[in-house]
Amino acid sequence: MKDSLNWAVLGTGVIANEMAQALDKMGKKLYAVGNRTYEKAVAFAEKYKVSKVYDKIDDMFEDDKVDIIYITSPHNTHYEFMKKALEHGKHLFVEKSITLNSRELDEMIALAENKGLILAEAMTIWHMPIYKELWKLVNSGELGRVQMITVNFGSFKEYDMNNRFFNMKLAGGALLDIGVYALSIVRSFMDEKPSEILSQWKPSPTGCDEQASILLKNSVEQMATVALSLHSKQPKRAMISCEKGYIEIMEFPRADKAIIVDAQTGNIRSIEAGEASNALYYEMQDMEGAVKNKDASGLCLGYTKDVMDIMTELRRAWGMKYPGESL
Repeated sequence: MKDSLNWAVLGTGVIANEMAQALDKMGKKLYAVGNRTYEKAVAFAEKYKVSKVYDKIDDMFEDDKVDIIYITSPHNTHYEFMKKALEHGKHLFVEKSITLNSRELDEMIALAENKGLILAEAMTIWHMPIYKELWKLVNSGELGRVQMITVNFGSFKEYDMNNRFFNMKLAGGALLDIGVYALSIVRSFMDEKPSEILSQWKPSPTGCDEQASILLKNSVEQMATVALSLHSKQPKRAMISCEKGYIEIMEFPRADKAIIVDAQTGNIRSIEAGEASNALYYEMQDMEGAVKNKDASGLCLGYTKDVMDIMTELRRAWGMKYPGESL
């Protein structure tokens, strides 16, 4: 494996900009950019001094100099892009939600394994230093066993039905946009994948999920509740309730601190690790390390699959399919 890996980014939105800035922090430059609108790719390249701009997105997949592609386009486009990239031997880092459903993800995992490539979802929770510290704390047994997890995530989005948040053609809805974060933190603190799932949901005027409440339980009887909304504000809050205390995390998708409350004494202490503003830096450092060391164990693809299975099962129960999708 060569010392310096070349990254290409597909898309030029907010995440792509953060990604280019993260590479600067890593002491390197983004090698290439591709976008459906060529002019936007050119402007992005000028802004970040990117050396390569593709006339067509497919040229990115065929470029032998590209090692890792970060797919930041809307998640309804991921599957087709992922398939082409993996078939051309590229390692993939893909924005959440990594695919639309389990069928797509299972197919891509199998293809990556067949090609000997690393595939991972760019889920901040897998990479923020605070979570690595909290998982160690929980696994140490100091707080006892995890019993109950509660998660809230709500945004107020205007009813603009052309916006991706409510657009069925763009795979809109709360579950794939914000629910993926909530379910990811739940899965990361559970000993096993939830096997019992109950839910209620409210469709938006377009038919995508605007609001949902979800109950989860696994075979060792750890439980979780998740409340999601796209048209009402909630705090981004997670609470991990253990036998001997609880952990509270605010702004949990990019958290850098947590409060721990002792159940017996009531003592409160805080843990801080990392910085929220460096979320993409931590993600990309872990991805580079995985490719260089040929070890993807820290990228949590197993958790990603479990979360996708839960989201697919939920939408199947709701009867909510995107245009042309088979669940």
